[in-house]
Amino acid sequence: MPTPQQRTRIKDLLTANQPGSPNPDDAVVVKGWVKTVRSSGGVAFVQINDGSTLADLQLVVAADCPDFPLVGQLTTGCSISADGLLQESPGRGQRYEIHTRRLELLGGADPEEYPLQKKRHTLEFLRELAHLRPRTNTFGAVARVRNAMAFGIHQFFQQRGFLYIQTPIITASDAEGAGAMFRATTLDLNRLPTQDGQVDNSVDFFGRPAFLTVSGQLEAEIFAQAMSDVYTFGPTFRAENSNTSRHLAEFWMVEPEVAFCDLDGLAQLAEDFLRSIFAHVLATCPDDLAFFNRFYDRELIATLESIVAADFERMTYTEAVNLLQSSGETFQFPAQWGSDLQSEHERYLTENKVGRPVIVTDYPSSIKAFYMRVNDDDPDGRQTVRAMDVLVPRIGEIIGGSQREERLDVLQSRMAAAGLDDAPYWWYLDLRRYGTAPHAGFGLGFERTVQFATGMQNIRDIIAFPRTPRNAEF
Repeated sequence: MPTPQQRTRIKDLLTANQPGSPNPDDAVVVKGWVKTVRSSGGVAFVQINDGSTLADLQLVVAADCPDFPLVGQLTTGCSISADGLLQESPGRGQRYEIHTRRLELLGGADPEEYPLQKKRHTLEFLRELAHLRPRTNTFGAVARVRNAMAFGIHQFFQQRGFLYIQTPIITASDAEGAGAMFRATTLDLNRLPTQDGQVDNSVDFFGRPAFLTVSGQLEAEIFAQAMSDVYTFGPTFRAENSNTSRHLAEFWMVEPEVAFCDLDGLAQLAEDFLRSIFAHVLATCPDDLAFFNRFYDRELIATLESIVAADFERMTYTEAVNLLQSSGETFQFPAQWGSDLQSEHERYLTENKVGRPVIVTDYPSSIKAFYMRVNDDDPDGRQTVRAMDVLVPRIGEIIGGSQREERLDVLQSRMAAAGLDDAPYWWYLDLRRYGTAPHAGFGLGFERTVQFATGMQNIRDIIAFPRTPRNAEF
């Protein structure tokens, strides 16, 4: 018989008779949170969930159970512990149930105050209850898919010999050159120290302005120039006042950097990567994906399966613009060379023109970051860079990357054109002075990828505690 400290996860109980799982008639201990309680003819049926699976487990508590009087105290949201015998269930829609021998109330939940009753709540309402929403079916499923995808990402890179590195969250450099950064300071904002009419940054904690990172890319390049194949997976921050369903101020990025790699090799890595992580989540979260497919996006599973099976199309930015201009479609933002592709353009290419994921390469240098490698010879006489975006149906861009500029003189020229002071980047330039080598890397926004894999419409429902303009609750 299990000791009081042991418990079996509901997920394992529902896969009884599998290796390592309990068998019918085994004594088990389960713990979880009550969803519903109902009584019939001297028998109570208590439905609980412990977060390990979408499915609930039914406890059958008969009148001869010594703790049967406790059933009257059980309400939605309270936590309990039960031990009993695992039995095959005669009820529809459930394979196993527990015939309870002992029952313990661990933590009550006042039904007059507990906000999550057994009904469907709006996602907007649940955002106000971020501390409780993981107990709902939707957010429990999001958490499990997010977990599976994170594991699949690490597994993909580890199996290919990449090293996982941790880049700094506090940094003095702006990897994107966009300036939308959060300041990290210990200065008293009510009494800022000044010198010659300017804020005296020398007395700040780091003795200079410091910020929350917008990307780990530049630091990852350091390790790629020594370890060859590396990746980061960590939080990043953007101080953009974008109050949309696609933007967060704090989110997680996956950023591999690969030495001795050109853009073609990077594109193949990105294609293999997406197919791998979507195949992993399809294999490990079938019940959760079926839930999202039923309630949020009826084409979800078919879309994920099609990406896993597809060969990605490749085209240049110039070819993409020509296709859009000759399509006969009326776009809100007409496609023209020199302007970034809009979501409507990306979706048209993947959904209408090609019918599968598309990798667009060789963008105009004027719309891309300073670190992207300038093409040696553009046939049209227009300067382009070795950049790529991976586009998928339904959302458009999911990965952005490039071959990095390894030539010192060209990099310095690009930085000057972008108005960047190269002094803070002295170490980045040193990488081009000492043993420079071709290398490439990409970035994948983790939340947007989980959003795509679940069919959820708002990115604030993909991360546990969303950070958005005027919202830093919890």
